Amino acid sequence: MGADLSSFLLVWVSAVALLCYCHKIGQLAHKGTTRLLAILPVVCIFLVMPLSILNLSLRAITSFLFCWLANFKLLLFVFDQGPLSSNPPLSLPHFLAFACFPIKIQQDPTPTVSPHDQELVNVDDNQDLEKLVNVENKDTPSQKIAPKGLKSHLNYALKFFLLVIFGFIYTKEDYVHPKFILFLYVIHIYIALELILAMFGALARACLGVELEPQFDEPYLASSLQDFWGKRWNLMVTSILHPTVYSPIRSTFSHWIAKTWASLPAVMGTFLVSGLMHELIFYHIGRQKPKWEVTCFFLLHGFCLDIEIGIKRVIKGTWGLPRVVAAPLVVGFVVVTAMWLFMPTVVRCKIDAEARMETIAFINFVEGVYIYLKDVFIDHNDHKF
Repeated sequence: MGADLSSFLLVWVSAVALLCYCHKIGQLAHKGTTRLLAILPVVCIFLVMPLSILNLSLRAITSFLFCWLANFKLLLFVFDQGPLSSNPPLSLPHFLAFACFPIKIQQDPTPTVSPHDQELVNVDDNQDLEKLVNVENKDTPSQKIAPKGLKSHLNYALKFFLLVIFGFIYTKEDYVHPKFILFLYVIHIYIALELILAMFGALARACLGVELEPQFDEPYLASSLQDFWGKRWNLMVTSILHPTVYSPIRSTFSHWIAKTWASLPAVMGTFLVSGLMHELIFYHIGRQKPKWEVTCFFLLHGFCLDIEIGIKRVIKGTWGLPRVVAAPLVVGFVVVTAMWLFMPTVVRCKIDAEARMETIAFINFVEGVYIYLKDVFIDHNDHKF
């Protein structure tokens, strides 16, 4: 355990030092080629840095934070865009926090309409703004524009309790169907990822003293794939992929095809990049040659999302399934395809076994503490009487 922690701390200290260098480069070099040449070596180092971490879980977290999020933020920073760029420039502590952690400051919740929403439906100037923003979910009009901060402690406590229940089930896995265990792993990954990112968010919130947006927005309530991937699942990744991948591809294709449909190849490109970044993270975790199943998972969802967007534009948002019907269909599709294409890589990298052992170990620890405290309390009462 000591070696695991030492390798983890060494990587993070090195990463912070490199980010301090990037912050200084931002002060000395103008945006563009000069800054790119100065920061590109850091991006390359971040791509291989997690491999030196011994612990699987710590390697996975570091790979996600630095190889993906930090690198994409730095690439935006090269051109004075993204969360690392501001006027006036960010202080060093804020720069490090926004570069290292998956956080985003909560914006003023003023209703705005994006060009994409305007393309989705044809509206007159006098049409209600709220109806335009919420064309996809007319049954919950306030959801898209309501201010959102970090979730309640009860929300996270219930999800943590679910992980504990999963741990007890894992101890009886010999009596449970393997497919059901695989299904639990899918839910386990979602809950664990949300809790880990929430802890990073809480730490950053305490240090920076600002309100942060949640990284997840109850994806099991998604009314469509567009709602799931665009507004509910891992929102920090969504906010990074949009300016780095989606917008450039969409802008490029707008010169060749109608602007209304330029978002379709942009969606496919975004999901392709997401799949490749997941493959890189899994390579860091398992140190095995990729079989591209994860990339196929994201390409499948990108293709299905393109179909969904196309249908919505053809019918101009005039019809849609109620959320009570749509949500189970969307979540069911995500879970089934994840079990088919995503989870084999998870199992091959032994992430499932690691998660199972960590959960069971925690349960055993809590049980041991309970037994110890119970014995101490009983002995204390015996001596008292």
